[in-house]
Amino acid sequence: MDMEQYLDIFIEEAKEHLQNLNESILELENNPEDENLINEIFRIAHTIKGMAGTMGFTKMQKLTHDMENVLSEIRNGSFKVTTVLIDVLFKSLDALEGYNEEIASTGSEGAEEHNDLIRILNEILEGTYEAAAAVEVVAEPVVEEVQTLEDEENEYEKKFTQVNFDNYVRGTVVQAKSQNFNFFGLTVYISPKCVLKSARAFVLFKALEEIGEIVKTIPEVQDIEDEKFDLDISLFVLTKESKEKVLSVVENLSEIEKVLIDEAEIKEEVVEKVVDKQATKEEKTVKEKKEKPKTAKTVRVDIERLDILMNLASELIIIKNSLENIDGLKQNSSFNESVEYLERITTNLHDAVMKVRMVPVEQVFNRFPRMVRDLSKKLNKEIKLEMSGKETELDRTVIDEIGDPLLHLLRNAADHGLETPGERVAKGKNKEGHMKLRAFQDGNNVLIEVKDDGKGINLDKIKEKAINNGLISSTEVENLKKEQIMDFLFMPSFSTAKEVTDVSGRGVGLDVVKTKIQALGGSIEVDTEPGKGSTFTIRLPLTLAIIQALMVNIGLEKYAVPLNTIQTIEKIDSKDIKMVQNNEVIILRNKVIPIIRLDEILHVKKDQEDQDAITVVIVKKGEKLAGFVVDDLIGQQEIVIKSLGKYLSNIKLIAGATILGDGEVALILDINSLV
Repeated sequence: MDMEQYLDIFIEEAKEHLQNLNESILELENNPEDENLINEIFRIAHTIKGMAGTMGFTKMQKLTHDMENVLSEIRNGSFKVTTVLIDVLFKSLDALEGYNEEIASTGSEGAEEHNDLIRILNEILEGTYEAAAAVEVVAEPVVEEVQTLEDEENEYEKKFTQVNFDNYVRGTVVQAKSQNFNFFGLTVYISPKCVLKSARAFVLFKALEEIGEIVKTIPEVQDIEDEKFDLDISLFVLTKESKEKVLSVVENLSEIEKVLIDEAEIKEEVVEKVVDKQATKEEKTVKEKKEKPKTAKTVRVDIERLDILMNLASELIIIKNSLENIDGLKQNSSFNESVEYLERITTNLHDAVMKVRMVPVEQVFNRFPRMVRDLSKKLNKEIKLEMSGKETELDRTVIDEIGDPLLHLLRNAADHGLETPGERVAKGKNKEGHMKLRAFQDGNNVLIEVKDDGKGINLDKIKEKAINNGLISSTEVENLKKEQIMDFLFMPSFSTAKEVTDVSGRGVGLDVVKTKIQALGGSIEVDTEPGKGSTFTIRLPLTLAIIQALMVNIGLEKYAVPLNTIQTIEKIDSKDIKMVQNNEVIILRNKVIPIIRLDEILHVKKDQEDQDAITVVIVKKGEKLAGFVVDDLIGQQEIVIKSLGKYLSNIKLIAGATILGDGEVALILDINSLV
């Protein structure tokens, strides 16, 4: 069967399972006794193993299989969850994510086999892991190790004495014993000359099942079928036959080198607890099933298909705008009704497509608890991350791009913002530093805040660095506002960190963050208070494809101003324009607002003389306001944003272009660059 056609589905589903695995392990670290969590982690690992095996990714399958073995013992109650064990599980998770990324990039799982990790997992299973603290054995093996002198003298070993049973097997054995069944453990050694080991194992199973029931095998049946074992198999059989009869049945098979058999035991007190526990768990499961809410039916859709649908909706809006501009037909009432109907349809279609493309920011946020956990250990700081607003939705394109900027901000906050526990205690703070990641919708924008309760940003250091770098003179810097000083932080290679660490401090973070956010049509601001911490606020548009805009005339050209950036529109008397430090400003409702003459900045030729009264569009970028001087207002319009293409991508004042109803092209002003 050609599995290539399922590759994309495998990658996407593997991502989801790995993310769930990540969240579950994080939760397990805080609740190590939670059996539901352990079962959930086991189930996810088992699912990934099955998926990888089906797709032929054997290395991935092998790693998850060894993880599964360790998780199985935890589930059986043989081990307790410790910090070291959690670290090993996280390393295994990282390795699995590496496999998935390699598969997504190349279509194959690569050459890395992670043998060291597999060795550690096996050592944990055997109780020989060097770090010893990896697991804590909580109970003596249920089956006591009985090794006779006779066995020690030869090379064969009763390996079945080293096996632990899960709750299901324990319950089955107890019930069978009450009905006078015998319970035997066997270790069967297959001849080294045997060519088809799995076939010989099948014959062995068949012979034993004729006289009883096999309740457990080591290795698992799937591994035996795949010939993933050496020469020995351990089995546990429930039968009414005698020990000698069972031994005789097995020894009579061909290519069997040696059979070791003994009666296996399970401690009664353990069994009683297990049975009670199992009953309680079953009741709980039934209850959970009854309470489980009905989930909505969903279908997985390729993002490219949604892009095509969005493009078609965009073209429909352009055609609708074109119809609205046909002068000769505007007097025709039926034509107007048809256009209005078309407008309603296009608006509903646009909204529907947009909703399909919207995904919760949770998809991005979920990766950060693990990162903060690792940073906390690496930096020897106690850090608590609080997240809220994970259900806030953004366009899928924005979601794909916002992860790295947030990662930079959180790493900076952990490394430079938060103090060490000792420093915090000395300042009278809780030794545990707090970081908050919050998302919420504000009109047509989504705001994401990254906040810490650390030491804040030292403005004097920024000034000093700016002067030393020749960015500003010592005289000019004293006249700057707090916001203007903070802007230096977003300049390339600007860092006030004295030491460069592998976490941050190279000055390549915040300028990249700002560039990325602006490329998404958003903006970023920072506020800080010495001793109390800093807050970075990212403002992002809900969508990048279709927006409401105010169309204006500047000279003979038409421009679009995104409606979500407009605060007010004012008619200002020219005499009210003042000069402050050679810059034009107006005072509006007790606020000083700088005036930006777009015709001069955009080099547009004027088509009219200066008027006594001018039209000023007041726009807002974060907390900053600015007044755009325009010649005329055309009106509000729904526009489709088109890229300028790679040759014009470096033009900073223009965010894109749009096609108007009459076929004319209008440029969309980039508020982030102009304000």
